[in-house]
Amino acid sequence: MRKLRDMTKYVLLIFLSLPLVGLSQQAKSATIKITATADFKLSGNGKAPEWSTTSWITLPHREGPWKYETKVKLLYSTTGIYGLFFCEDQVITSTLKEDNADLYNEDVVEIFFWPDESAPLYFEYELSPYNYELPILVPNDKGTFFGWLPWHYEGERKTRHATNIEAKSWTAEFFIPYALLKPLANVPPTQGTTWRCNFYRIDYDQGASEWSWQPTRTNFHDIESFGTILFN
Repeated sequence: MRKLRDMTKYVLLIFLSLPLVGLSQQAKSATIKITATADFKLSGNGKAPEWSTTSWITLPHREGPWKYETKVKLLYSTTGIYGLFFCEDQVITSTLKEDNADLYNEDVVEIFFWPDESAPLYFEYELSPYNYELPILVPNDKGTFFGWLPWHYEGERKTRHATNIEAKSWTAEFFIPYALLKPLANVPPTQGTTWRCNFYRIDYDQGASEWSWQPTRTNFHDIESFGTILFN
């Protein structure tokens, strides 16, 4: 009888784990291709001709009252990764006027890069409508995570970023140099390299609304739910 109970518990544990495994595999199989580019200057409005070489990625609305259009583009060069967000918005909620603040408590866009799946260590980048940033390296121990700010954040290790606010939208452009991601493995990428990744937006018009490329089970740091980017 005891063996039967033990076997029942074992089967139950396997059954309960199936949805989580399935979600992780499904997210990983969601892949987008990133186009190569020469390096270019950022203006914040996303009108550089290089952006016309790639397509928008729509971020589905996941939570909250507002369903604003939200989309993102990515490009990569020999020196780093370029990102562009478009955020439809009626009201800009952004009072924090310094870098490295808790930007996620107000309107913000975020991107997470996990280049090497053998280690739970990834890069998170946040940018506010008024062009304040938060770049952190995050160790994630089975859901326990906290970010570390860059050291010697200067020269070739420094990001470039710019934003632009219109009447009913705002855009954000950024460049993340590979030099900043050292010593993460699988960096810099070459043609055919894959990274796990996710894109997010939070907006605070009358309560928080959230968007993400891939859905997460708990919070934005649910790395097992990240999708995959392929450097084409």
